[in-house]
Amino acid sequence: MARAGLPRTARHVCEAAAAYAFLAVLGALPVGWASALGAALGGLIGPLLPVHRRGLDNLARALPELSPPEVRRCAHRMWRHLGRVAAEYPHIHRFSVERPDGRIELVGRHHLEEARLSANGGIFFAGHIGNWEIAARAPEQTGVPAIAVYREANNPIVDRLIKRCRKTISQRRVPKGADGTREMVRALSAGHHVALLVDQKLNTGIPVPFFGRDAMTGTAVATFALRYDCPVWPVRVERLAGANFRITVYPRLAMPEEGTREERIRAGTIAVNRVLEGWIRERPDQWLWLHRRWPD
Repeated sequence: MARAGLPRTARHVCEAAAAYAFLAVLGALPVGWASALGAALGGLIGPLLPVHRRGLDNLARALPELSPPEVRRCAHRMWRHLGRVAAEYPHIHRFSVERPDGRIELVGRHHLEEARLSANGGIFFAGHIGNWEIAARAPEQTGVPAIAVYREANNPIVDRLIKRCRKTISQRRVPKGADGTREMVRALSAGHHVALLVDQKLNTGIPVPFFGRDAMTGTAVATFALRYDCPVWPVRVERLAGANFRITVYPRLAMPEEGTREERIRAGTIAVNRVLEGWIRERPDQWLWLHRRWPD
C-alpha cells in the first residue's frame, strides 16, 4: 500500500511546489500584470495538456454551430481565461464592488437589498464562468453574507494553498459533501443565505437537459428553495477586459408551484440549467469546458 501511494504523493508534492512558486511570483506583481502573465502561460501550456481534447469535444458537441477552427480558437481563449483565473488567486482580496479601483462593476444591486431584507434567507447560484472565485464578493460586500459551498481540490496540498488565498476575504466557506449540506441546512433554517456553484456533474443528481443532452445535475438549489420557501437569485460573473469584471445579480428565479415534489424539483433544476446555458452561450470562452459534464 505504501508503494502504491508514493507516486501520488510525489505528484502532489511536485504540483504543490509548482503552484506555490507560481502564486508567489504572481502575488508580487500588480494584479493586471499577473493576470496578463497568467493568460500568456495558459494559452501556451493548456492546449498541450491531455485534458484539452475533452474541452474540444465538449465544445463541438454543445455548440455544433461552431466550425472546427472556431472550436479550436474558443478553446484557446478558454485556456487564456483559465490562466488569468489562476493568476488572480493571490489578488482575490483586491477585487471589490465598493471601491472605484476594485475592478468590479456591480449590476442589480437592488436585488441584493431584496436579499438582505428576506426573512427566509435565500440562495445565490453561479457557475464556473468569469472568475467564479469572486462571484460571492457582491453579496458579501453589500451586507448579505452567504456561506459558500466549494469542492476541495484533488491535491490536498494545493487545496491548503487555495484556502490560504481565500482567507484574505471574510466570506465563510464549507466543503461540498455531508458537512457542507448540514451547514446549508443550518444556515437556511436560521434565515441566512448560501452561495452555490451548480454547473458541475454530480453523480447523485438527476439527468436533466444541458445544451441539448441530459447531464447529471445537482438538485440542491431547487430542493432547498422548495423546502425552506426561500428565494433564489442567479449571479453571473463576466470578464470584461484583463482583470476587470461585471457581476450581475438577476431577479429572483421563480420555482415551480405545481406538481409533485419530485416534479417541482426537476422543473426547478431544469430552470437553473437553462439560465447557466444562456450565460455560457453568450461567452463560451469564459466557461470551464474541461469537466466530464455529460456521459460518454
